[in-house]
Amino acid sequence: MAWLLSGCSGWGAAEVRKLSGYSMGTSYAVSIVAKESEARALDGEVRTAIDEVNVAMSTYLPRSDVSRFNEAPVNSWVAVSPMTAEVVSLALEVAEASNGAFDPTIGPLVNLWGFGPKETTDQVPSEEDIEAAMAMVGWQAIEVDSAASKLRKTEPRELDLSAIAKGFAVDQVADMLEARGITNYLVEIGGEMRFAGTKPEGEAWRVAIESPDSERRSVYKVLEVSEGSMATSGDYRNFFEQDGMRYSHTLDPQSGYPIRHDLVSATVLGERSVLSDAYATAFMVLGAEAAMALASDKDLAVYLIQRNGEGNTEILSERFDALFEQSN
Repeated sequence: MAWLLSGCSGWGAAEVRKLSGYSMGTSYAVSIVAKESEARALDGEVRTAIDEVNVAMSTYLPRSDVSRFNEAPVNSWVAVSPMTAEVVSLALEVAEASNGAFDPTIGPLVNLWGFGPKETTDQVPSEEDIEAAMAMVGWQAIEVDSAASKLRKTEPRELDLSAIAKGFAVDQVADMLEARGITNYLVEIGGEMRFAGTKPEGEAWRVAIESPDSERRSVYKVLEVSEGSMATSGDYRNFFEQDGMRYSHTLDPQSGYPIRHDLVSATVLGERSVLSDAYATAFMVLGAEAAMALASDKDLAVYLIQRNGEGNTEILSERFDALFEQSN
């Protein structure tokens, strides 16, 4: 997870104003450089922009686009909002680029392992149940008609956009702020971020990559940023244990099991939060070596944390090194 690092400010002109709340099953915080009256006027618009994404893409809401699609028969087109069609299209793009490490049809496995909306006990599923869930996973069976905002599945499939929807909501808020003339901001939803401009007096926004420690929360690395997005995925926060073994919420769509390699955190910086969000998940599934190969191919700024005995090792992509290491 990534954090915004900021201090308190007054309510005079040209100060950092913070709008915050709870949506999409997590907290959000939006920092803008604006007058008090501007911030108050934007508070409701921020919440509306986030809620619109949640209403369309939540697996917890029975009438969301995603829930209706999941209940629809095979080969039937389902009308969805343009934003849902866009997110599914982007999800399929990342799925193809990552060779299926990111798969928006992983929902049956997520539910089976107890990390989805359906209530389950924290226990390892049987091999038979995993095989049955795997038969319903495969992004290639999803089709998008972007012009008509429709989706179709050619085989039994269920969408789960939880690894990309928060990033898209971040972009929606950022785009709305820019349309309202706000050029200096930092938007954060559940750790996914997008930022632009600076704080007053030209100070860069300061964000932190969290230490991969399941016992406590602390800062691992601080970055000064001014343009783009940032998303972090890790295996250290959401998991359960059974018989002395830890099972992460990050599932490998091709094995049906939680990841077991030594990569513990993947941070991606890019232009759009929606893609940074999805690629961070893909890299966690791939592991360090394959993640770096894909980061190089896509020219992405990526910062990986890998277990090394009792400590950690950092691995930086060339793009990340070019953006940040020269200033350290």
